[in-house]
Amino acid sequence: MPHKSVKPIVRSRVANYSLDAVAILFALLVLALASTAISARAGESLHGDTILETAQGEDREWRFRVFLDQKEIGRHDFYLEGQGANQVLRTVADFEYKLLFVKLYEYQHENHETWQDDCLTSIESSTDANGKPFAVFGQRQEDTFIVNGASGETVLPSCVMSFAYWNPDFLDQKQLLNSQSGEYLDVLISSPIQEQLEVQGEMRPAYRYKLVAGDLKLDLWYSEAREWLGLESEAEGGRTLRYELL
Repeated sequence: MPHKSVKPIVRSRVANYSLDAVAILFALLVLALASTAISARAGESLHGDTILETAQGEDREWRFRVFLDQKEIGRHDFYLEGQGANQVLRTVADFEYKLLFVKLYEYQHENHETWQDDCLTSIESSTDANGKPFAVFGQRQEDTFIVNGASGETVLPSCVMSFAYWNPDFLDQKQLLNSQSGEYLDVLISSPIQEQLEVQGEMRPAYRYKLVAGDLKLDLWYSEAREWLGLESEAEGGRTLRYELL
């Protein structure tokens, strides 16, 4: 997949309104992680209780508006194709933060992955994070998965999953692949808490999970039918980054 070009960023001269670039960068970039194949276990919940079954065997998409506090800053869309054991996922994220008509932050990310039996077989991603480029390329080779990212080449186990927020099975993993940097991260995920969440203008029952991976701390919401409903993360300075399902 060709890497997309990004227009140069206009640097802010509004000193009194400068952002913590490192903190906002980290919060936005880590949240632009993607993906794995859908493999919901029929009749089983995220932690073993009886729950509704997720639809399988059809092309699907998840489209989100992204907010920093109450300000909309862009979109993050996920497109899954294929049926059965072999599937292809494409994700596109495009964020832009402006203040007083001055662009302070821009983020663009594209990711293309192929999957077989819930294991990643290849990945190619391209990212421009406020002018800083990232690229990841990985492929399964016999009993290993070889990934080239920000830290060079890394040899991983043959069956690898990534931060598949939209696939609840990823909540059972102890390590996940960052599709932007190529890092293989340790993760901790809490037990669910049942509550109500507003989705597309309607209050719905939902299960909230807390995920921790290094400095990343976020909340994830899923429906009773195991559908991904939302995401929220605290950014530096008390700001909140939020995904709102379209």
